[in-house]
Formats: sequence, structure tokens, C-alpha cells
Amino acid sequence: MSTITESILHAFADGQLGDADRVRVEAHLAHDAEAAERVRAWREQNEALRALYNPVLNEPVPQRLLGARAPRARWPQLALAAGALGLSFGLGWMVRAHQPDRAMEIAALPRSAAIAYAVYAPEVRHPVEVAADQQDHLVKWLSKRLGRDLKVPVLTQQGFELVGGRLLPGGKGPVAQFMYQDTKGQRITLYVSRRDEPRDTAFRFSQEDKIAVFYWIDGTLGYALSAEMDRARLLTVASAVYRQLNP
Repeated sequence: MSTITESILHAFADGQLGDADRVRVEAHLAHDAEAAERVRAWREQNEALRALYNPVLNEPVPQRLLGARAPRARWPQLALAAGALGLSFGLGWMVRAHQPDRAMEIAALPRSAAIAYAVYAPEVRHPVEVAADQQDHLVKWLSKRLGRDLKVPVLTQQGFELVGGRLLPGGKGPVAQFMYQDTKGQRITLYVSRRDEPRDTAFRFSQEDKIAVFYWIDGTLGYALSAEMDRARLLTVASAVYRQLNP
């Protein structure tokens, strides 16, 4: 494996390499940041695709098919029919897999939230556009821009107070960012984006460089809580946010 090709990287991302080849690729990625980032993105996309389509595997077989039995004499004809049916299902899955990149959108949510956190969390003088002392105005303004009724979680019991919020550009329209801070200056941001089609996803975790992100989608809104802190501590805060937004 003197040359690490794109197909080898894909096989590595999919977990299809043997131990020896996997070790060689890992050594290569340790010195090739660009390739390592591509592999990370592929794996994230794989997880998003699994989250989207794994539930189909658990769908029950229709009762009318469970009782179906075919005469032996008709096997040639059935083989042709099965081939046609398989092609039909295959085309159907291809269409579903190429529907408006929903998996990509979900995978992009924690990345976008982490970038927004990295840009604004370090700000000293202008971390937010509208401060917490104008919370009612802030919520009404951002709700109007996103076209959704937004809620601002209260995180006092977790040691964080609202600093304020701002409007950000997103891939599919405006995005809201709410910022919180504790007594030591540690900041957390809640990134809220609008979705075109209602859906729900499970509570998920992503590590974007030094930034930890818990994210999920509820109906037509995507949420991502970001901070530079360990996963366990952020989980405590994220759980409180999730419970308040999803009572």
C-alpha cells in the first residue's frame, strides 16, 4: 500500500480493511490532515444514512406476503418476476437515497453549529446581537425571521445564564444562535436551524475538533448545543435543553 488511493480510504471509512492495511492507513492519515478530514466526513455521512434508513430494516413484512406460496412449476416465471421486482425496488431505493440530501443536511448540522460557536464564543465585546435584558424582543425577532415559534431554555440550575442571541445565515435560510455563560466565563451556544420537511431524529453526539456538540431534529427545527467541554458535562446541559424543548 505504497499509494493510498481514494478507494482504499473509502474502504477504511467503511471498516472493510484488514488489520494490517488499517494500521497503514491510520499511519497515513496521521500525516495527511486533508485525507483524515475526508474520512471523518464520510463516516459522519454513513452514520447519518444509517439513522435515516435503518428503521426500514425493522419494518414488518406485510401479512399478505407471509402467507404467499408459489407452485414449483412456476419457478422460471417467478424468477423473471423477482428480477423485475428487484430492479423496481433497487430503483426505488436509489430514488430515496438521492432525495434532497437529507442525510447530508443532518450530518452538516453539528459542523455548522461548531463553526458558529468557534466564531462567536471567544468574542469579548460583541458575543451577541441582542442581549439577555431584551429577551422578549430577541425571541420574537428570531421567531419571525425563522418563521417558527422559538423557545429559550432556562439553564440556571446547570450554572448557565443567557447572554443573548444573534441571527446567522444558514444553508436553507436564517439560523438562530443563543449563547449562555457560567460564572467562570465558560460559554455554551444553542444553534437552531429551520428544516423544510418535518422529521425527528435521535439525540446524537459529534466531536468537531475541540468542540463537543449534542444535536437532534424535532419537527421542522434542528438543534445543536455546542461547547468546549467534556462530553459528560455537556450531556447534562444538553439533556436539560432537550427536556425543555421536547416536554
